[in-house]
Amino acid sequence: MSPVPPAPPRSKPQRWQRSDRALEAVQVAFDVEEAVLEAIRVAAFHDNVSTSQQIRSVLGLPVAARPKRPRLTVTLDASDYAMLAERYGLSPDDRLGIKEAATQELIAFVPPRPAPKKRKS
Repeated sequence: MSPVPPAPPRSKPQRWQRSDRALEAVQVAFDVEEAVLEAIRVAAFHDNVSTSQQIRSVLGLPVAARPKRPRLTVTLDASDYAMLAERYGLSPDDRLGIKEAATQELIAFVPPRPAPKKRKS
């Protein structure tokens, strides 16, 4: 018997090729004093950018004109899901339902905007 030749490599779909660069990226954590953390966070807040974008700007690295996917992130473990499930009256296994309920709670966190002032005629 002759060995079976290996299959030729398939090309990746175009949308997957764009993610190759992101897969090679490495997250770096900086251990700095509280004053540095606060300065970076405050500057990011005032510039309406993420802390990561602010760090890239300070370091002279390219910064995207606008975030590709603006979002908030948090790390949740099993006990966090259990607490949130109880809070929202859901099963701890219903992670999508918990995420949706938490999203609504975060949206409700935003204070209402004041009504526009009426102009005097």
